[in-house]
Amino acid sequence: MQKSLFSAECSPSFSISGATAQGYKGLSAFHKYWGKKPQEQLAYLIKSLSDEGDIIVDPFVGSGLVAREVLDQRRRFVGCDVNPVAVEMTRLFAHLPTQESLIHSLAEIESEVRSEIELTYQTEDGLVASHYLWDKGELLSVWRMSQKRKRDEREPTIFDKNLARSYETYQPQHPRALKLFDNPRINSSSQLSLNDLFTGRALHNIDLLIGAIQRQPEVVRRALLLSITAASGQMSRMVFAITGRGKTTGKISNKIEVGSWVIGYWRPPLHFEINVWNCFSRRATELLKAVSTVSNVSYPEPTKDVCEVVGGKADCAIVQNSACAVLRTLPDHSVSLILTDPPHGDRIPYLELSEVWNALLDQEVVFDEEIVVSNARDRDKSKASYSNAMAVVFQEASRVLKPEGFLVVLFNARDKNNWKALKDLDGEKNEWQYQGSFPLQYSANSIVQDNRNGSLKTDFALIYSKPEDFVRMVELNGITQLPGWSSEFPA
Repeated sequence: MQKSLFSAECSPSFSISGATAQGYKGLSAFHKYWGKKPQEQLAYLIKSLSDEGDIIVDPFVGSGLVAREVLDQRRRFVGCDVNPVAVEMTRLFAHLPTQESLIHSLAEIESEVRSEIELTYQTEDGLVASHYLWDKGELLSVWRMSQKRKRDEREPTIFDKNLARSYETYQPQHPRALKLFDNPRINSSSQLSLNDLFTGRALHNIDLLIGAIQRQPEVVRRALLLSITAASGQMSRMVFAITGRGKTTGKISNKIEVGSWVIGYWRPPLHFEINVWNCFSRRATELLKAVSTVSNVSYPEPTKDVCEVVGGKADCAIVQNSACAVLRTLPDHSVSLILTDPPHGDRIPYLELSEVWNALLDQEVVFDEEIVVSNARDRDKSKASYSNAMAVVFQEASRVLKPEGFLVVLFNARDKNNWKALKDLDGEKNEWQYQGSFPLQYSANSIVQDNRNGSLKTDFALIYSKPEDFVRMVELNGITQLPGWSSEFPA
């Protein structure tokens, strides 16, 4: 068995839910995609509830981190999502480029466009600016690195202002136009454009990067385009400037510090514009480091044909489609484990929040297919429609799961209505038997998460089986002995 991608020990005696989650590392730190769960615990569930060669399905792949773990544990994987960026990340993690190919492509891209990008940030004396501090459209400060590699903060000159102004009307060439909705919860509007979220200079430089990346081989191209999406928040007008306190200490400070993009489309009046090359190269370098720590086993490019996995011709299928559509392609009783983190009601409107990423990837989105509760009235995504759609997914899951198989759902929500589909599983139809759950700690400490009023601190791994002899198997695997295990449904 290959070493886990997430460096977790996956033995039945590993007291996973009693351990403190260590934060995102390696590939799990690469992208800002939401909803990542503790990989140590997911790896344990895969090992405990399936055998080598089994088919494991995730009908909501999200951040895509489970796919590689399944392959490393010599299982077969079928995954899908309606979100194009989620599918692209899952395909990347299942079929990583080599370290050598990444190094080669990054060197070519740097040679091709770095100097051209840095010209757009050059100051009168030939140095390159790293940050610009803006307040309500007025340029307040220019940060650059001196020849002694120290940060030099100074007031902008006429040259700096004219340089920025020269890109104000730039229109992006490679990304498609945004399609957003009026949703006050995430501060989005149907009228928002890329030019509202990025400076013209940033869009010009993103175009240069995309053009250079598109000339690279496909597996590297996917990795580096995703690097742009991963860095795009810091490239945007949505980077908060932190004043009055230290970013990490919380103590009173006179310094202005660089914050980060937060969930949603908030454009603070006081914000930073950051050098696009620096944002991209930092994220690409992090990906390169993560790839260097992963097992050198190379898995083939995932197929898009689920039947190839079922027939034993492929080990991994990843499809951009709805959960029900993909589950319906699977034969009865063909799957050993369904391990999934579905949309949690109205907690995160994934497609709306991913729209910038999908626009940068030039990927079209079918919003109607998303199972979610959205505050965007035009989408007509209500709590009732969410529960009904989830019930259909679980009905298909029951059909494809083997009699001795398991369904593990990672979930939490504040609104009891969002729990309806899960609570109804163990009901009159007798298709499922709820066995219990244990808490999942989030994988990283988040200032936003910790300080948001009423925010949830954990999710639950809820385990269901067919109405068969579940208890004997679970006790054998030690799951019922985990700290926090309860046979009662979460309150």
